[in-house]
Amino acid sequence: MTPKNIYIIDFDSTFTQVEALDELARISLKKHPDRELIYKKIEDYTNLAMEGKLSFGESLAQRVKLLEATEDHLKQLIKRLKKKVSSSFARNAEFFKQHADEILIVSGGFKEFITPVVSQYHIKKENIYANTFVTTGDGKIIDYDHANPLSEEGGKVKLMQQLNLEGDLYGIGDGYSDFQLRESGLIKKFYAFTENIARESIVEKADHVTPSFDEFLYVNNLPRAISYPKHRILCLVIGDVPAESIALLKKDGYSVRHKTTFEDKYVADVHMLLLPEGETIDKEKLKMASKLKTIGYLGNAKKLDLETCTRMGIVVFDDVKRNPRNLNFIPKRMMDFMNTGTTYMSMNFPNLQLPRIEKSHRLIHIHHNVPGIMAQINTIFAKHDINIVGQFLMTNATIGYAITDINAAYDKDVFKSLKKIEQTIKFRVLY
Repeated sequence: MTPKNIYIIDFDSTFTQVEALDELARISLKKHPDRELIYKKIEDYTNLAMEGKLSFGESLAQRVKLLEATEDHLKQLIKRLKKKVSSSFARNAEFFKQHADEILIVSGGFKEFITPVVSQYHIKKENIYANTFVTTGDGKIIDYDHANPLSEEGGKVKLMQQLNLEGDLYGIGDGYSDFQLRESGLIKKFYAFTENIARESIVEKADHVTPSFDEFLYVNNLPRAISYPKHRILCLVIGDVPAESIALLKKDGYSVRHKTTFEDKYVADVHMLLLPEGETIDKEKLKMASKLKTIGYLGNAKKLDLETCTRMGIVVFDDVKRNPRNLNFIPKRMMDFMNTGTTYMSMNFPNLQLPRIEKSHRLIHIHHNVPGIMAQINTIFAKHDINIVGQFLMTNATIGYAITDINAAYDKDVFKSLKKIEQTIKFRVLY
């Protein structure tokens, strides 16, 4: 019998983008004359504990003492935290729904603000383990329950020893208390979560560094909202490109490299390419860039070998008008294509605008425009009993661009069959 997998997830700076007690301090001390000094003290206590330089119990006690918080402040905090859920956790809400029995939130934070946030994602209340506050009759927070093992140094280890769970346990978090679970031998693997903060002392001890929850799901072959983690998508920016455009691509999660030239070492692995006006690409390099999916050109792309780009299934976007007031026009087009398959306003592909269809998988098939390809594609879907919820096909004189949305679990053999269709240029699963 296969052991049950259990996923132990941290809250602060993991499930959410922020440290909740730091945020609570900014709410409760908003009018305090020495607020900036106290904020800094609280943040320092947080970081010292997360890096293993101060016991968690001492850090927690000092932070709660400085808060001067009330239950009304907690209500404000909860509203703020609901907007600060880490992007990769938010987009994978369906995973939590499907695996509710296997998800545990284990945190040195407090149930009073954790439960309302994670419960939105189908995480069961009985699977939330955290500290609890002690309040006075008028709602002032004065202390916490010191009998809770999570309030102590090594609290997560003590809790998991008490729970004595059966199965393969995996830990996901950003701090020292998460690593302690691995060090104790209680969990099979520790994944250092770095979407919000990367603590070098923790990263170097991890079994795997996961820049997003998508990465964790990907390496464990678990169902996910996107088929391929964005940080694994290499976006190469060449030459004099506005910093604003580069920042936008980084914000969307791609692995961005800014170089003066298209270096040979990137040719085989580049997925996206952003070029300034006047830049060209050697034809032989272009032919070897087998993973390249889109080129953005900040100007008129006539200097590019468009025939080769089209033949290789590379979508090209350019900006003939070179509007200085819209620096992000081209990066946005590239991102739309990578995220939804939209080719609208490309200069070499059939123009197709695509809405994202929830709870479905989107498959992209680029092929030479010859008769009978769609019939072959749909024959393969029928053979594998796949239900099609949406299908789009646009062609030009050279290529056909087919998008198929399916809503059922699929057999990986479908992909092999689609790739084997004669005249196929590129195939990929978008999400």
